[in-house]
Amino acid sequence: MKTILKTALIVFFIVFTSDGFSQRKTKAVVMKKTPRTKVVYKTPYRKIKTIRTVPKPTIVIRHKGANIYFANNRYYRLNGGRYIPTIPSIGFRISTLPAGYRLVNFNRHRYYVFNGVFYVKKNDEYEVVNPEIGTIIYELPDDYEKVTVNGETLYEHNNILYEKVQVDGTRAYEVVGTIEN
Repeated sequence: MKTILKTALIVFFIVFTSDGFSQRKTKAVVMKKTPRTKVVYKTPYRKIKTIRTVPKPTIVIRHKGANIYFANNRYYRLNGGRYIPTIPSIGFRISTLPAGYRLVNFNRHRYYVFNGVFYVKKNDEYEVVNPEIGTIIYELPDDYEKVTVNGETLYEHNNILYEKVQVDGTRAYEVVGTIEN
């Protein structure tokens, strides 16, 4: 009887005090919606590179009363006679995904991710959405920014906050929240 009780206590201790059975190692920072005033950027000002003409071929998509130009797997908007690289906003729809997208499954969602933009399929189109908290990606876009929120170092891209985690010994990034404007 003592041996059984001792074994049960050891198993209980191992299961509930170690994360040996967990595949993902994380600090479990859950931010959900964070006001922009609580986000501190490592680099307070970002240099924006503009171009005079959009590369050909160009697809023009009308969204919320403005033209968005898609060329060379990038989105642009016209501002003062120059084109500024942009990120499509939530609700933006396209008929064809950019070349090089990655498929990410989380819960019951199938996300198509390209350059930090998450799409879901709606009928015959793909709509830009915010991913669910807990979604894991393995690579951040080139233009992510390092930020601090409540003393925690996170990564931000397109108003989505990520935390660096380990998944099966590989570096990954978990969605921990979004920034409210």
